[in-house]
Amino acid sequence: MSTRNALIVGAGKGISASLARLLTTGGYRVALAARNTDKLAALVAETGAKAYATDAAEPEAVARLFRQVDADLGMPELVVFNASARTRGAVQDLDPTQVLDSLRVSAFAGFLVAQAAAVRMRALGRGSILLTGATASVKGLAGSTPFAMGKFALRGMAQSLARELAPQNIHVAHFIIDGGVASSWSKPGEDGPEDKWLDPDAIAREYLHVHTQHRSAWTWEVELRPWVEKF
Repeated sequence: MSTRNALIVGAGKGISASLARLLTTGGYRVALAARNTDKLAALVAETGAKAYATDAAEPEAVARLFRQVDADLGMPELVVFNASARTRGAVQDLDPTQVLDSLRVSAFAGFLVAQAAAVRMRALGRGSILLTGATASVKGLAGSTPFAMGKFALRGMAQSLARELAPQNIHVAHFIIDGGVASSWSKPGEDGPEDKWLDPDAIAREYLHVHTQHRSAWTWEVELRPWVEKF
């Protein structure tokens, strides 16, 4: 069984795409999961990754995803959770149903993915679970209450799992992406230096670096921000 397998949940055009390219170049077989896999067609054609349509907030859908990846590629030694949902608005205007959906996608889905990954990594005897956070993981901003709720919860889970699973040779790490990612935020001809936004390729290299850290020097959390970002 190959252990050079990776699964990215919540895949899109930014960090996930850069990481998929980096991993496939490095010899990994990559699985990509998203609600809508049509948007992944070009990335799949470019990298040879395999795409799976999945609602990561549904327990049976996540269980089915991991069974399919096990059968198609083998158990993943690297699992990246990159899904989130943003609901914005003044507290009095927020729709409770939308708030609940935001929590399900940003936090509960992360639990489901991490749980399924941990079960497999215990069998492998090693692995990394990497969870993507944001500024909202540590700083709740006005008008962004549901997003902060979900990201705070994801960070708390990551810290708990890092303590629980490290002695089992499973590395859990949380990434605070503090700033706009260029693939979503940069505009042609805009003012300022080109590197004022986070470069998704640079982020991907840090994800891989954390995955390959020697276990005598593991980190559970990394903050990444552009050099011009205030914090």
